[in-house]
Amino acid sequence: MSTADKQRRANPAAAPERAPGGTHSHAFEGDYRPSGEEAAPANIRVEPVHQVEFLHSLADALNTTLDLNTLMHRVADLVRAVIDYRIFAILLLNDRTQELWMRFQIGHTPEVERARIKIGRGIIGQAALQRQSFRIDDVTKDEHYIAANPNVRSELAVPLIVKNRVIGVLDLESETVGFFTTEHQRLLEMVASRMAIAVENARLYTRVSRQAQTLTVLNEISREITSILDLDDLLERIGQLLKRVIDFQMFTILLWSERTQQFVHRFSSRYGERVTREQRVSLGEGIIGSAAQMREPILAPDVRKDPRYLAVNPETRSELSVPLIYKGKVIGVIDLEHTRVNYFNEDHQRTLTTLAAQVAISIANARLYQRIHEEEQRMERDLDMARKVQLRLMPPHPPKLDHAEFAARFYAARSIGGDIYDFLDYGPGRVALAVGDVSGKAAPAALYAALVSGILRSLATQHLSPAAMLSALNDQLQERKLDSQYVTMLIALWDDSNQTIQVANAGSVQPLFVSINSGGSRTSVDVKTIQAEGFPLGLFPDVEYEEFTLSTRPGDLVVFFSDGIPDAENARGDMFGTERLTKVLKTLRVPTANSAADAILDAVAKFQSGTEHFDDETVVVLHVQ
Repeated sequence: MSTADKQRRANPAAAPERAPGGTHSHAFEGDYRPSGEEAAPANIRVEPVHQVEFLHSLADALNTTLDLNTLMHRVADLVRAVIDYRIFAILLLNDRTQELWMRFQIGHTPEVERARIKIGRGIIGQAALQRQSFRIDDVTKDEHYIAANPNVRSELAVPLIVKNRVIGVLDLESETVGFFTTEHQRLLEMVASRMAIAVENARLYTRVSRQAQTLTVLNEISREITSILDLDDLLERIGQLLKRVIDFQMFTILLWSERTQQFVHRFSSRYGERVTREQRVSLGEGIIGSAAQMREPILAPDVRKDPRYLAVNPETRSELSVPLIYKGKVIGVIDLEHTRVNYFNEDHQRTLTTLAAQVAISIANARLYQRIHEEEQRMERDLDMARKVQLRLMPPHPPKLDHAEFAARFYAARSIGGDIYDFLDYGPGRVALAVGDVSGKAAPAALYAALVSGILRSLATQHLSPAAMLSALNDQLQERKLDSQYVTMLIALWDDSNQTIQVANAGSVQPLFVSINSGGSRTSVDVKTIQAEGFPLGLFPDVEYEEFTLSTRPGDLVVFFSDGIPDAENARGDMFGTERLTKVLKTLRVPTANSAADAILDAVAKFQSGTEHFDDETVVVLHVQ
């Protein structure tokens, strides 16, 4: 072998020139020749001005677009103008897998286009590894050549280098032995040096644009998932929305269970279809448990090579697991799988990690809402039972006497209330009527009312007078004193034998005495307030109360009511008041206890016109017969 041949074999870039021939008329000695200009003889150089024009055209092609596809098409067209190639490819390097893949090609088969080339493998891989151009006159004689196309005879591969870093390879192939010349190589190196910068800029622009689009989508996803409070709906929607930014095949969310101290499966989908799994993962178990234990994402490019992998889906090849952390605590793990090796990348990991923070908050909110909803349901059941118990504490039917008719109505502002009333048996012909109102509302007021009712009935056996009954009840409540808790109460003792009523008041609303006089053709109704007053029960010790005795006649009414009647408000904020109540009573002509009670509540309801009741309403009417 001659010295020149040895030098050429050692350095393809230094190979001697070959004159173009046949259909290769676009090969030239030194300079770019625009179309339409006559070809110069092969051994005569074209004027340098044409090389400048080519560089201008190349600069325009590279600098006027940031779209990678457009950029590669333009480069392919420019190179074809000076090298009449039939097979052309631009391969880019995957930094993570260290493989070259075809980003753009002309003339290759689909099988070749899908191939991945490791650094150092084939002429293309050698160009990337050694960071220099390779011009091979006869590929059948080169040990590195990969025989992907049996018709190829010569090849020219030029690395794309930016900032001393290989990002890809520009590759041309020909079916003619010795097709590519030194000038071709020099031209392609010139194109590659400028193209590499343009490709990197376009990739950077694409990456930034994709990140901006991803952030926009993530923002939309975050806004949507924060509005979903049902946990099952939330997890399903997370999988649907995540598909917009990561095209996974399998999706799973596991949540931490304090009871079992394991991650419990809550939602999974395979190829877009929801699936049910009975899966539990301990902390540190598998890729999922390891991600939770390490409190950081785990990206497994090939699960078959990862000893932590648990073969739940045999077809899985790559997996990405990200822990869900809320207030410094791992509450779950979100896991993605794919059947392709090296499918998930750092961008996927970064996207899922960003979204995981919002997912964790949304899951925590949904679980909190679920607990609150369950607690509300439990409270509703408890309140319903409490209401039934409270109604049992009140007399089911008023007593029946020869000269008196009683009617009682009770309306709770909430499920249960603080108003109480009772009829206490004082022996033949004697009934003590109690009407009270406990401070506060709902459950606390109802419980205190139950306490008052129990004490009241225990004292009833002593047949105390109304004033003595209030004093005794006050003493009992003082022994069981609760801060800021008290009850207003009125006790009235009816004696059916002489139609008299004794009244004592402990801060309750003063009752109304209604006398109906029928004289001739006219009937007059007189309504007076019984001026009985006193301190509420449970506030002060050793309290004594006044007592009034009233005589009645047949037809008279005594109306007892809680403050929920005069204090009832309409939509304008006006109160029903005692004056309106008095007018209602004056419209009665031949009343009964029941008709009077119903007339009062109907008037109040009409006055409120659907306005929400804010206080309990109690009415007890005594009609003298």
